[in-house]
Amino acid sequence: MARRPLPRILSNGSTQLARSRELAKAAADSATDVLHPLITITRGLRRLASAGRRRWAGTPKDRRGALLFLIASVVLVVALAPYGPLLAVITLMAAAAWQGRDRAPSVPEGPDASQAQRLKSLYEALVPYFSAAEDPEPLYAHGGDWGKAFSEYEFDGAGRVTHLVIAYPAYFTDGEPESRARIEHLLGAKSGRGREYHFSWDEEGNQLTVRVLEPLPTDIAAQPFVTAPGETVLGFTDPIRVQRTLPLTHGAHGEEQRDVPPVVWRTGIRSTEPHLLAVGQPGSGTSTLLRSVALQALHHGDVVIVDGGGTGEYACLTGRDGVLAVECGLTGALTSLEWAAHETERRLIAANRAHQAGDPPPEDTRRPLWLLLDRPSAFAHLAAADGREDPQSLLQVPLRHGRPANVTVVVAEQFDGLESLGEPVRQHTRARVVLGPATAEQLEAVLGAPPHTTPVDQVPPGRGYARLGAGPVHRLQVPATPDPYDDATSEAHRQAVLDLLPPRTTPADEEPERLDPEPAEPEAVSAVSVRLDKVTTEKVPVGAVAAEAPAEQAAADTAAARPAPEEAAVAETSS
Repeated sequence: MARRPLPRILSNGSTQLARSRELAKAAADSATDVLHPLITITRGLRRLASAGRRRWAGTPKDRRGALLFLIASVVLVVALAPYGPLLAVITLMAAAAWQGRDRAPSVPEGPDASQAQRLKSLYEALVPYFSAAEDPEPLYAHGGDWGKAFSEYEFDGAGRVTHLVIAYPAYFTDGEPESRARIEHLLGAKSGRGREYHFSWDEEGNQLTVRVLEPLPTDIAAQPFVTAPGETVLGFTDPIRVQRTLPLTHGAHGEEQRDVPPVVWRTGIRSTEPHLLAVGQPGSGTSTLLRSVALQALHHGDVVIVDGGGTGEYACLTGRDGVLAVECGLTGALTSLEWAAHETERRLIAANRAHQAGDPPPEDTRRPLWLLLDRPSAFAHLAAADGREDPQSLLQVPLRHGRPANVTVVVAEQFDGLESLGEPVRQHTRARVVLGPATAEQLEAVLGAPPHTTPVDQVPPGRGYARLGAGPVHRLQVPATPDPYDDATSEAHRQAVLDLLPPRTTPADEEPERLDPEPAEPEAVSAVSVRLDKVTTEKVPVGAVAAEAPAEQAAADTAAARPAPEEAAVAETSS
C-alpha cells in the first residue's frame, strides 16, 4: 500500500510560521520608522504635561490666581497676534520633539583604540601558552584575531580590564595547578598590578572568567553579631561563594547599616573543624583576630588566654567575667595548659559516665571552654633553657579530645615561628587563616589549597584568606578589634571594644582598674605572669586541679558537690 504524502500545511507549516514572524517583524520595524516622529512628539507632549502638573502642584495656593491670569494673558496675546496660533502650534511641536527625544547615551559597539590595543596585548601574551604547532586551526596565533578568543570584556574609567571571558583550546592542561598558576600570574601582570583578580575556570566549556574584585570593607568595627551559639564570625568576605549575610553597623557613630557576607566558623560537638590556626606577619592582625574571637566566645563560654608575645595585648580581658586566666609568663602558661588538659579529661569522664547511665551530660561539661594562644613558640626556647617541657606538648589532649569535651583551641603564630609549632597543632587545626601579605606558596602551604584570587603586596591590617577544613578559600577581612588600652586606637574603636567587654568580677581591693604586671622572670625579659583569683561556684578554676586527685576522682567529686569559693580561688604556682 503506497504511503500518502502529508498535507502541505503540515509538511511545511513551521517554515510558513517562521516566514510569517519575519514579515510581521519587518512590518513592525517599518511602521516604527514611519511613525517615529509622531511617537517622539507624543512622548514630548506627555513629558511637558507632567512638568506642567508638577509646577502647578508646587505652586502655593495664594499664587495660583496670579499664575492663571498670566497664562490667560499669554493665550490672549497669541490669539490676537497675526499668525499667532500657527506659531504657537509650531513652537509647541518643536518643544515636544525636543523633550521627547531619546536621551539614552549611545553605547559604543566595540572598544576604543586604547582598549583594543590592551586586548590585543593580552591576546599576544597568551599565544605561547594556548597554541600548539600541530593545531590545524589555532585559536591563538601571532597576529590573529583577538575577537574570537575574548567573548566578553569590560573596562573601568582608567581603561583597565575589569571583566574578561577568555576561550582557550581544549588541549590546554587546565586540570594542572601549575598551568593555571602561570596563566593567572600572566593575566594579573598584564591587566594591572595592585588589584585582586578572581579566576573562574570552566573546564567543560573551555572558558576562563577573570573578574576584578572590589576591596573588602575595612570600616566594620567589633560589635554584637547575629549568630547562633557555637558560631564565630572570623571576618567578612565576597558574596561569590557565601549566600549568608549579617546585618552590621558601620561609620564613625554606627549610624549606617548594611548586610555583609561573613565567614562563619562553627565549633562544638558537631563541628568538623573544632580548632583554628591563624598565621601572619608582624602587624598583620592575628592578635586582633584572637581578641575578636575572645569577645564572641565570652557570650556563651569561658576563655583562657596565653600570650607568648608578652606585650599586654589582652590586658583589657584581665579580671573579666568568663576569663579564667590571662598568662604572659612561662610558669603561668604551663599551669594553665596543664589545668586545661586535666579539665578536658574530667569532662570526657563525666560525659561518658552520664552517657552510660542514660543521663544528659552535666551542665559544667556543656559550657564551652576556649584556649587562645598567641605566639606559643616564644615559650619553646625559654622552656628548653630552664629544663621544662614545651607548653605546646600540653595541647595534645585538648586538641585530640577537645571536640566531644566542648574545648576549642585557637593558635596564632607568625611565619617565622611556624616551624616551631608542634605536630599536634599542625594536625588538628583544620580551620586555617592567613593574614597580611603572603606569597602564593605560603598561602598554599598553610591553607592546603591555592586561593582563586591573586594576592597583593599591600593589604590593610586584618586582611587575608580563610579556609575551613576542605572548603573553598575565602578572602577575609577581620573586624577592627584593637587593644582599647593602646594610645594609637581611635576613640570609636576603643569604645566599641569596651562595650563588648564583660563586667569585672575581681574585687576592687584585690585588683586595680589597670593591672600592673608582676616582675619579669629571670628567663624572660619581657614576659610577665598575670594570675587571676577567680571566685565562682559554676566554673572549675585554673589551679584547682593541681591540688585534686586524678581526673577520675575529680569527676566524681565534681558530681557530688561544688567546691567552696575559697577552695575555688586560683593559687599562684611556680616550678
